[in-house]
Parts: sequence; structure tokens; C-alpha cells
Amino acid sequence: MKNADIQDPIFLRAVEAIDSGNIAVLDSLIAEHPRLVRDRLSLPEEGYFQNPYLLWFVADNPIRIEKLAPNIVDITRRLIEEVKREAPDSMQEQLGYTLGLVATGRIPRECGVQIDMIDLLIDAGAKPGGGLGALAHRNIAAAEHLIQRGGELTLAAAVCLDRKADVERLVLSASRDERLVALTAAAFYGKPDMIAYLLSMGAEPNGYPEKNNGFHSHATPLHQAVSSGSLVAVKLLVEAGAKLDVTDKVYQGTPLDWAEYMPTEEGYDETAKKNFAMIANYLRANQH
Repeated sequence: MKNADIQDPIFLRAVEAIDSGNIAVLDSLIAEHPRLVRDRLSLPEEGYFQNPYLLWFVADNPIRIEKLAPNIVDITRRLIEEVKREAPDSMQEQLGYTLGLVATGRIPRECGVQIDMIDLLIDAGAKPGGGLGALAHRNIAAAEHLIQRGGELTLAAAVCLDRKADVERLVLSASRDERLVALTAAAFYGKPDMIAYLLSMGAEPNGYPEKNNGFHSHATPLHQAVSSGSLVAVKLLVEAGAKLDVTDKVYQGTPLDWAEYMPTEEGYDETAKKNFAMIANYLRANQH
């Protein structure tokens, strides 16, 4: 979304004050219009930012301006104070969702304030969760910190964080879907050793993790192994019986489609592009 999508002029001014770090203007607006911290903005766009609270905008997730104000932690603190006073009934919801946006966001990480914002929100009462959302967006330090702050250590999180002893302990009581999520996470990070271990412990190479598990539920472990650029990870899954003709739930692409598409995205160097080419060749050779 863009700020221009905000049709409420008062709400827009408040968002712009957040973006610019202008606490004085923000305080003045909230004092005159306390609805700003009580009511949700009418913004019926699809996705995870539908009808947001003002507090949610501190994370710049979805990305609107590619940066956060230098005093964004202080801005967030002031907003939390106002939410506590003006909207106690929705406070937990506002804090929890803001924490999720901060933990999964790229901009808080790149601006160097992700951990400070996480601490501020948890100290205010947000529940830390298990960090899988952060890991699904490659925010490893954020995930580790959430767990340190009391978040549940799941099998998938232990896999992503290379906590082998915890993996060996948690896998014994893990459900079928928990093992599938862990395998998908290992594939996403291109971890052949973890993939091989989970397969040996009964993780199934096919299927989609259940929705709302905190990790990517739209693609199979093989899709995610392709996206990691690890040919070894791809081979392990194919040799274990991963299906090559299954499509993901968002783009309707097969693992081969992903391998052919990945090099067209920005940010990959020539080495990565060569890896994707080798993966594509391997998948073509193994199609029946």
C-alpha cells in the first residue's frame, strides 16, 4: 500500500507524523482525535494489512517508505501509551499484531531497530510467539530473540536455528504436520543435513504445511528447496519421493517453474543463477 491510499485526512496526517518522527504533531493529533488510537482505518485492501490500527504503521510492513524514523522506538512507545489509555479493550490485539509486523518486517531489521521494538512491545504485554513468522522472512536474529523472550521453541524453529539437540528432542513427539513444517523450513534454508535427518525420522516429502502454522503454507518442501538454490537439498527430496508435478498454491508453479523463474528476480549473482540452472536441469532430467 501507499500513504496515498489513506482517504481519512486526519489518519493520513498521523501516519505522516509517524513516518517523519514528529512526536509533537502526533501527540497533538491524538489529543484532538483520540479515535486515531481507538478505531481501525477503513482500508479494505486484501491481505494482512486490511483495516489497520494506527500502531501497525510503525513497522513499515507492508513497505510504504523503505525506512523508519530515527526515533521510531520513541514514537512506538508514545503510541503504546495512548493505546493503553484510550483503547484498553483492543490493546492486546494491537500489540500482538504490531509485534508480528515488526518481527517479520525487512525495514525494522535494516534500520537496526527490530530487536528494540520487539522488546518494547513484549514489555508492554505482547506475547512473543515462536518466531516462525520471523524465520519465514529470514529474520533470524528476531526469531532467536523472540524465543529468548519466552516464545515457544518449535521443531521448525529449532531446525532453522541449527539447534540440533533440540531438534532431536522435539522430533520424537512432533505431529505429522509439525514434521512437514520443519522439513519445509529446512528446505527453505537449504539445510541438507537437517533435511536428511528429518526424512530419516519419518517426515514426509510431499504436502503443504497447514495454514496459520507461522511458516509458508503455500508450497511444498521441494519448492522451498528450489528457492534456496541448494541442488543437494533438491536431490535429497526428489530421491525421497517428492513429487515434481505438484504446483504451489499462489503462482500455480511446479518446482521446475520455480527453478526457471528464480534467476529472473533481482538480487541474485551469477553463482546463484548457475545454481538455479543446475537445479532446473536436474528436475527436467528426472521428470517422467
